[in-house]
Amino acid sequence: MSAILNSKFNQLLVTLVLVGVVSALTVYSYVKLQESSQWDGPMTINVSGKGEVSAKPDIAQFSFSVRAEGADATAAQTKSTEVMNVITAYLAENEVAEKDIKTEGYNLNQKFRYDTKPCAYGTYCPPGEPIPDGFTVYQTVTVKVRAIDKAGVLLGGVGDKGATDISSLNFTVDDEEVIKMQARDLAIADAKAQSEKLAASLGVKIVKMINFYEDTPGAPMYGYGGSMMDTMSVKAEAAPVANVQSGENKTVSNVTITYEIK
Repeated sequence: MSAILNSKFNQLLVTLVLVGVVSALTVYSYVKLQESSQWDGPMTINVSGKGEVSAKPDIAQFSFSVRAEGADATAAQTKSTEVMNVITAYLAENEVAEKDIKTEGYNLNQKFRYDTKPCAYGTYCPPGEPIPDGFTVYQTVTVKVRAIDKAGVLLGGVGDKGATDISSLNFTVDDEEVIKMQARDLAIADAKAQSEKLAASLGVKIVKMINFYEDTPGAPMYGYGGSMMDTMSVKAEAAPVANVQSGENKTVSNVTITYEIK
């Protein structure tokens, strides 16, 4: 009888211990869940601002190329240099500074021709062996014109002096950083104004700025736009002076600011 009572008592004790453990785990889990659901970091708001500045371009830029051929590398380079000297002298006469004439590419390549072989009609005829056939020089130059009103005249002039390709006429502002800074200041002011309105609507106060991001794309080409002439030879006597308009350049700044609030 005593053994039976002891056995029942032990079972009851084990049951009570298990219930206690389960209860403790339940309480612990609830406390941790409550703690994890509470955010102890600063409350923030994000605002965006935009600034635009329009400016009349004070610089015109265009590119041209000179292509020359010769029986050997020296002959090809000599012809190219002669044409370039004539063009640079012409640009200097029209008040284009040496610093504003920049060679962007210079390529000297050997040319080849292929002998033809007699082939039966309707059969595949492989090309003959390559035979050296002189050299070609291809030089590309970018010109910066500070007197914009002369851009059209200079386009025709370099073609008359031997330039083979003239392209990519565009207008820009010489000191773009100043314009970008002005656009950024306007964007920041816009973002600040937006933050004050938002804070007032939410019934909160701004504590401090904690993050800043600017997304400002490169200034696009305005005025004539893009390429005025795409790999076209231009001769002064074959066409009238180009009438080009510089228009205005617009620089845009977009900013995002994060503020801590309370």
